[in-house]
Amino acid sequence: MSTLSVPTQALAGQINCGGSAFPLVIPCPAGITSLTASLDWITQHLPALQAYLAESGVLLFRGFPLTSAEDFDAFSAAFGYRTFTYKESLSNAVRLNFTERVFTANEAPKEVEIFLHHEMAQTPISPDKLFFFCLQAADAGGATPVCRSDMLYSRLKIIAPELATACESKGLKYTTRMPGENDEKSGQGRSWKSTLNCQNKDEAERKLAELGYSWQWQEDGSLRATTPVLPAVITLSNGKQVFYNQLIAAYMGWKGVRENPASAITYGDGTHLSAADLELINNLSADFTFDVPWQNGDVALVDNHMAMHGRRPYSGNTKRQVLVALGKS
Repeated sequence: MSTLSVPTQALAGQINCGGSAFPLVIPCPAGITSLTASLDWITQHLPALQAYLAESGVLLFRGFPLTSAEDFDAFSAAFGYRTFTYKESLSNAVRLNFTERVFTANEAPKEVEIFLHHEMAQTPISPDKLFFFCLQAADAGGATPVCRSDMLYSRLKIIAPELATACESKGLKYTTRMPGENDEKSGQGRSWKSTLNCQNKDEAERKLAELGYSWQWQEDGSLRATTPVLPAVITLSNGKQVFYNQLIAAYMGWKGVRENPASAITYGDGTHLSAADLELINNLSADFTFDVPWQNGDVALVDNHMAMHGRRPYSGNTKRQVLVALGKS
């Protein structure tokens, strides 16, 4: 089916990325007034939607009749990706489940910014596709920035070829601290029991060993764990190279990393990344970043390999509620 069978809509500030709009906005077609009709429409147009996603990296569905977590569950499931649950993930963030496949994007306080990252790129297990659903927009702020990582890496290779080569050839290791109990005030506050889906230290150590981590238990009951070597750059099936990692979020948002990057991130061979290099990467990302201005009922489908995402701080009395569902291709 031709992609022309699915009309798109302009959005102020969209970025032109290699001839495609980013993000690509899919308005609800006339006559689609129920959840059932929405699901039928997705099924009928799935090849076109998949082609659009491969081209743009982010699709924003606007105006569809979705009003609940259950509606979002069904809408996201209609795309046919295998469910990737919060329970089985190694996400650092504290989240709350609404259904088995649907949970909050992050429970960090509204003044906390969640910086650009690929979902769970700092772990050996990560999803391929992300669905975000705006159940309730914030009074002010709270946009979800999205960034084209292939364009960022292309620019990095021109501006700093030695840095790009080091990232690609060496990979990365991440060191994180998992508290003994959930800390909802932190964007990385998920406890080690929840993160590793275990009940005691013996179970935790077995899981860490299976995944290739090294670790140290801390006196306060927290766990300091270091990943095996993970990629900083990956090549997609279409030949595109993408900057697939957690460097920006780690440098900008993890405690103490700006002062000492090596406290949480190193190259795979243990050598250090400089703060200046991390500043450069963060600054370059701005040219390829668009802030999704949420409206109630919006759904954003993100290719987790092509695009990073984050969360801007927000204000007002209304609690921003953006839910997420994760999928594996």
